Amino acid sequence: MEAIRNTGNQLVAALDKNDSVGVLDRYFPQTDFFVEFERFDRHLDKLKRAGTPVEMISICSPNYLHDAHIRFGLRYGADVICEKPLVLNPWNVDALAEQEAEKGQKVYNILQLRLHPSILALREKINSAASEQPADIELTYITSRGHWYYASWKGETAKSGGIATNIGIHFFDMLIWLFGAVQHNVVHVHTHDRAAGFLELERARVRWFLSINPETLPEIVREKGQRTYRHLAIDGDAVEFSDGFTDLHTKSYEAILAGKGFGIDAARPAIQVVHDIRHQETVGLKGDYHPLAALPLGRHPFRL
Repeated sequence: MEAIRNTGNQLVAALDKNDSVGVLDRYFPQTDFFVEFERFDRHLDKLKRAGTPVEMISICSPNYLHDAHIRFGLRYGADVICEKPLVLNPWNVDALAEQEAEKGQKVYNILQLRLHPSILALREKINSAASEQPADIELTYITSRGHWYYASWKGETAKSGGIATNIGIHFFDMLIWLFGAVQHNVVHVHTHDRAAGFLELERARVRWFLSINPETLPEIVREKGQRTYRHLAIDGDAVEFSDGFTDLHTKSYEAILAGKGFGIDAARPAIQVVHDIRHQETVGLKGDYHPLAALPLGRHPFRL
């Protein structure tokens, strides 16, 4: 909503089955709001028949509904902006590409890390370097979640895609964008609250660790009362990108409105990676694994 407002646009109508949306008052109090899809569909159809169709539909729904909601937007005749992940499976990407071509509309994915100033500077540095040696990378992302997570759709792998998809897809997209296509993919640990593995890219070797369990946070982070930890190191040197996230959605919308957004093909490689991670057998602590992969596994709070 902030990105829509910051780019000088209007939120004409909104659909959310939950009606606790007082946040609309902060941005677009005049937005027509619906909790039932059928009434939302009818309203948009009436706008089209009145000669004032919605031009763009923004999708921020649960991951497993993205595919259906994108298809709805294309059938309506609008361009579509969708949060990550665009879809959960690679074959869904192919089907959407066909529909996009048939309808003559565009589908854009929010890949905001590609617009982060530190990541842009890093990409320029990588592309100008003459080294033929692959970079050694360590990626750690821990974002603490409470017990609510497991009662929500996010805790159901069939709906969220699991840890690697739900919290990791932006980072995988960023790494592929920086260092090239995936050559080899190994998963060491994959449970309800964490995942860890190794990716060999064209120009990098990546050890990665993702977690929603606060007990996996470094002690110094916990002592400060912080619940999120991002760390990216290339050949032992840390890349600082903790700041600069606040306006990335606005930058994403600006790029889309200027015809420079990231489309279906841009989203495809990371979707393939997280799909493969989700369906691969774990190998355990073998080979080149992230050091945090060796931490004791956490108990599922909803399982006895």
